Amino acid sequence: MNALRPRGAMLSVLLSAAIVSQACVTTTTDSPAATSTSSAAVRDTHEQLHAVLWVQTAAEYRALSLQAFNLAERMMDQALADGSWTAATEQTGQFAALPPAVIVDVDETMLDNSAYQARLVQSGGSFSSATWLPWVQEEKATAIPGALEFARAAASKGVTVFYVTNRKAIEKEPTRRNLQRLGFPLSSDPDVLITRGERPEWSASDKTPRRAFIASRYRVLLQIGDNIGDFIADEDLTIEQRFANTERYRSYWGERWIMLPNPAYGNWEAAVLDHRYDRPLEEQLRIKTDTLDPANDRVN
Repeated sequence: MNALRPRGAMLSVLLSAAIVSQACVTTTTDSPAATSTSSAAVRDTHEQLHAVLWVQTAAEYRALSLQAFNLAERMMDQALADGSWTAATEQTGQFAALPPAVIVDVDETMLDNSAYQARLVQSGGSFSSATWLPWVQEEKATAIPGALEFARAAASKGVTVFYVTNRKAIEKEPTRRNLQRLGFPLSSDPDVLITRGERPEWSASDKTPRRAFIASRYRVLLQIGDNIGDFIADEDLTIEQRFANTERYRSYWGERWIMLPNPAYGNWEAAVLDHRYDRPLEEQLRIKTDTLDPANDRVN
C-alpha cells in the first residue's frame, strides 16, 4: 500500500466528550506539535491503538501474511507453466513470450511500518509528511512475514519482482536501501523500484500507468498488495463501487491477486469519508460511527 495517501485513520485523538471535558488540546496534522501530547487519555484512546497492536502482537496477523505468501508462491509456479496466464488487466497483445514478473506493493505488503504507527499512537500524533519522511530516511521498516522468502523464491526462478509504491520519488533511495538491507532482490537494470512521480505520467496515486508500463515488457504472473488500488484503479470510489469491483474480479483473488491484511489505513477509509479528509476531526469520527451497520446488511 502506499504510505502517503491521506490517513484519516491516523487521527491524533479520539475526540470524545470525555476527552474534551478534560481540556485536552488537539493540533493540526502537519504541525510538529501533532506528534506529541502529555495526555495519557489521548494516547490510550488513539484511533490506531487496536489496529497497530493487532499487527504487532497477533499470531493471527502473522498467520494471514504467511498464508498469503505461501499461496503466492504456489500460484507463481502455476502461472509460470501457463503462457496464457496474466494477472494484469493492463496486459494486452501477445505476451506469452515476455519474461515473467510479479508486481508487489511496498508498504504493508513487503515492508512493515507498524513501528512508525506505534510511535504515533504513543505520542498521540497522526500521519504527516513532517514525521513520515524522517521515518523513511531511518530505513528501519521490517519485512512483512513471508515477504522476503517469496521475493527470493521468485528471483531464484527467474521471475523479476517489481516494487510499485506510492512512496514519492524523493523517498526512492532510502526505500531501496531499506529493502536491500533486509535482503530483498533488487536490480537497477531494469530498475524494479517504481515510485510515484519519478516520471511525469506516474505523478498520480493511481498505479494503472505503472502497471501498464511493466505489462508492456513482462508477463505479469501475480499482483500482491494490501489495497484494491494495488490491483486495479480504485480512486474516488464509493464503498458500493469498491464492493462491486471486488466482486467483478472474484476469480482473481487467491489466484492471480493476493491481498495482505491492513486494518490501519487504505482507500477503504477514504471511501467511508467520501474522500474528504479536509473535514474537522470530530466530523470524520462522527461519519465513521454513523457508517457502522448494526445489521451488517450492506452487502449480501
